Amino acid sequence: MDTLNGIVCFIRSAESGSFAAAGRALGLTPAAVGKNVARLEASLGVRLFQRSTRRLSLTEAGEAFRLEVVDSLDSLQTAMSNATVAHASPVGRLRVSMGNAFGRDWIVPMLGSFLRANPRVQPDWHFDNRAVDLIGEGFDVAIGGGFELQPGLIARHLAPAHRVLVASPAYLSTRGAPATPADLVGRAGILLRSPQTGRIRNWTLTDGAAGKASIDLDTRILFDDPDAANHAAMQGLGIALVAVPHALPYIERGVLRRVLPDWWVDGGDISIYYAAQKLLPRKTRVFVEHVMASFERDQLAARFSAQHADMR
Repeated sequence: MDTLNGIVCFIRSAESGSFAAAGRALGLTPAAVGKNVARLEASLGVRLFQRSTRRLSLTEAGEAFRLEVVDSLDSLQTAMSNATVAHASPVGRLRVSMGNAFGRDWIVPMLGSFLRANPRVQPDWHFDNRAVDLIGEGFDVAIGGGFELQPGLIARHLAPAHRVLVASPAYLSTRGAPATPADLVGRAGILLRSPQTGRIRNWTLTDGAAGKASIDLDTRILFDDPDAANHAAMQGLGIALVAVPHALPYIERGVLRRVLPDWWVDGGDISIYYAAQKLLPRKTRVFVEHVMASFERDQLAARFSAQHADMR
């Protein structure tokens, strides 16, 4: 069992590049992970890692050993899981990352039914508008858009990540509603910084056919939170560009309206991300399935489309 623990710590450290990240994934301290790997190295009589103060790197022997054992380890852990917990209820802390407003408005409402079905799971949810390093930061799941699909991760599509232009009824009544993308020139823009770069991304509008147009708003206000952009737009301070899930509650309440309802930005996908491994913890698996079933039941993929009737 000590050898198995050492191999598990070795593989997770090789995947994440540090004992600390491996420890977060395994529920161990970095020191415990390092000791398990050191015992394995002593047992094998070879050095598996080159260690530095910043990152681990595999030695030639370490890479060869990793390739030999990684598939066998997954198979062994799967067999052990099938033998011991096939009928056990999911249990443990579930670390999930999601955006602030998106998580509050759309994922938190799914929590009650999830916990009633899985009372031994403890949600540990982190609300942040950045794309996290899922494995390196020890998350079980991340939900959102704009993630780089790194090796070792699976992304399952939930909905389109469309963005739309919105403004208050009072603003449109006073300033007039733009009829074409060219009418955006000179209008006050309420824009969002990229959480990755801190800059404004040059989005392009589409009409779903051949039409393409730039967004030539004047940068009047900059935010890093879409909910703040919606609140500024409600005050009549300009036209905001926000993702449909953030705009939809305000549009449904009538406090914001679509600007150029035949045009939108295609921002890719909203997806649910988790580690690609055969032995996925049951707490993670049931949560992923619950979120996907909830999206299907509530038809959120359709509702998050800029072409849906609710967004007109």
